[in-house]
Amino acid sequence: MSATRTGEKDYVLGTHDEEIERLGLQHRVWRPRASDAWRRAGFGVGQTLIDLGCGPGYAAIDLAEIAGPSGRVVGIDRSRRFLDVLEERVRQRGLTNLETLERDLDEGALPSLEAHGAWARWVFAFVRRPRDLVARVHTALRPGARFALHEYVHYETWRVAPRCPEHEAFVKLVIESWRESGGEPDVGIDLPRWLAATGFEIESLRTFADLVAADDYAWQWPQAFIGSGLRRLVMLGKLTREQARDMEQRIAAATAAPHTWFVLPAVLEIVARKI
Repeated sequence: MSATRTGEKDYVLGTHDEEIERLGLQHRVWRPRASDAWRRAGFGVGQTLIDLGCGPGYAAIDLAEIAGPSGRVVGIDRSRRFLDVLEERVRQRGLTNLETLERDLDEGALPSLEAHGAWARWVFAFVRRPRDLVARVHTALRPGARFALHEYVHYETWRVAPRCPEHEAFVKLVIESWRESGGEPDVGIDLPRWLAATGFEIESLRTFADLVAADDYAWQWPQAFIGSGLRRLVMLGKLTREQARDMEQRIAAATAAPHTWFVLPAVLEIVARKI
């Protein structure tokens, strides 16, 4: 099923305009932690860096600024729709150090870029053969290069207080549709072991499971996903329109109550070095 055009390779969450906007919000919320991971991974001026599963390129553009004119950033994604958006932004900004590569991360080999570093955020959770992708990233990096990742480690930590059965049902449906597409939302549990077995040394592991209230900017990230996620579940046949509307209304009522807060899905941050 394509959400955009004939021949477009679809994602579990789609590649439509609403999803592009949601990904922008997501990046703004997570940019401070991404930037910290990049700093600790040693990403810097003059380096070749890979943004794996770059989507519409919010992180790739930040990485291009870090690498500078003497560096190189390669944004890799399977969605032509996302890459078109990124390429237009590159033209608008006059960037000369950011290039794109259309590649299905489940199928095609990665070029041997001899890169100094690679970044992936919520990519391995969506591919069908994540362990194979670890090996392909390894071949694209030079010895000593670092690979920084953010992946979910326990998605069901996403809860709302006060308790909301409809929200819990929504999260379970998201996970179900995710796994039916061949992905694994809790892939972070396996990644450190796979990385070590493939020739990486794990330099750091950190987890994030934030609690956010309605007046926190980060609140917008899970809140925006509920609406788009419900519409996506309707498209996938997991809910009727009426069921989705009722679920959205009940979740909205719960999240509008006084003293409401979210616990966000638990994320694992990994920084690994190619041996």
